[in-house]
Amino acid sequence: MKTIQILGGAGFIGKNLITYLVKSGYQVSCMDHTKIENPCKGVSYIQGDFFDEKELQSVIKGKDCVIHAVSTLNPGNSNELYMQGYEKDFIQTVRLCRMLIGTTTKLIFLSSGGTVYGVHDDQPISEDVIPHPINHYGNIKLCIENTMRSFNYQTHNKMLIVRISNPYGPGQDFTKGVGFIDAALKQALNEKPVEIWGDGENVRDYIYIEDVCKMICSLLEYSGPYDTFNISSGIGYSQNEVVELIRRQGLDLQVVYKGKRSVDIKKIILDNSRIKTVWRYQPMSLEKGMQKYLKYLQQTI
Repeated sequence: MKTIQILGGAGFIGKNLITYLVKSGYQVSCMDHTKIENPCKGVSYIQGDFFDEKELQSVIKGKDCVIHAVSTLNPGNSNELYMQGYEKDFIQTVRLCRMLIGTTTKLIFLSSGGTVYGVHDDQPISEDVIPHPINHYGNIKLCIENTMRSFNYQTHNKMLIVRISNPYGPGQDFTKGVGFIDAALKQALNEKPVEIWGDGENVRDYIYIEDVCKMICSLLEYSGPYDTFNISSGIGYSQNEVVELIRRQGLDLQVVYKGKRSVDIKKIILDNSRIKTVWRYQPMSLEKGMQKYLKYLQQTI
């Protein structure tokens, strides 16, 4: 039974990864600075500090894989809080990489599909294009990625990067700064309008959280030549199209359009052909995924 250490397991992706890993038969440990609500049975939880070197060294020791899901910023606030990201998130991840030198532990880093790439005319975007982040959130992720690639020359590709597009599903909380589908469905159910920054024609590559977990977990056994993988559906939808899909579910969703934000990119669709050479399945369609998430919300709200 392989041992997996998740750093930042109290977040949206982290919680879902824990559940999926346990169901898949892995021995899972989780460290987060917050107390975990509704802990998953069979998981070892530690309320600890990723930025404490001794504590970090202790929890990763002897693990088969470390999944790094810690971020103190989000795309919306990164242009104001960027020094926090460089001084804390980036520097401590460099220390984490250094700790893994000379070990057999694999590292999987949860990067960002949208903010790392920046503006590109050719879509969908492959992992081989040159990234041009337009905000500090994406640039911090890219700095971490490049540091990992430098360390990979010493660890022989034991460090992998997953660039996740726009995940949605159970456990997401749009009030933390990300998650348009989450916001739109919850606002519709509460008979409140959803806010859209701009004209609603921004296109994103939405992927159901269950597929995100499956794709990431498929890399636990990966030992091929690539270090970077897009985690995506490979299909883009505008925010206005998402709103129409929700209305087709019988919900009367109202929209309030606000001014365009400088941190938002017009169109991001990620090429998922590389990850599909490892995980040879078809991601859930947006319509089916939204129906599944809506059903979940109707049972829990």
